[in-house]
Amino acid sequence: MHLGHYLALLRNSQRGLIEAYRAVADAHPDEPDVHITCRKFAEHTERHEALLAPMHARYAEQSEAEPEHLLHTLFHGPRSGPLELLRDLHDLYLATSECDICWTLIIEAARGARDTALLDLATACGGEVAIQLAWLRSRMEQAAPQALVVAQ
Repeated sequence: MHLGHYLALLRNSQRGLIEAYRAVADAHPDEPDVHITCRKFAEHTERHEALLAPMHARYAEQSEAEPEHLLHTLFHGPRSGPLELLRDLHDLYLATSECDICWTLIIEAARGARDTALLDLATACGGEVAIQLAWLRSRMEQAAPQALVVAQ
């Protein structure tokens, strides 16, 4: 069973995402919705990580080493300005998508393993991540005209 591998991947992805949400919130204080929502999403992701810890411990013997620098591939750091805000949101979307697909695969594995506790957790957390993705997509769509057409 390789479930521990994906739990480790998700844990590392979530840790990076927490940092990324906070960095973007701090980099864009002039965008109150971005600042507040990214802070809130960091808290949600932190809670997901804490809830996942017992499951990770349960399947840890099956875990393999995962790269801890995945965030640097998906998130290039906060920037300032209209185009830079769009790029930050885009990077957050990609990093959040990594967590989303991990939760989706863990849901299916939990079904296969008949682990109802993990299934319930993954379903709940995965649903919250889907909301994050929807907000990020909507906010990018809102920012795109200003950043890509109007801004110099």
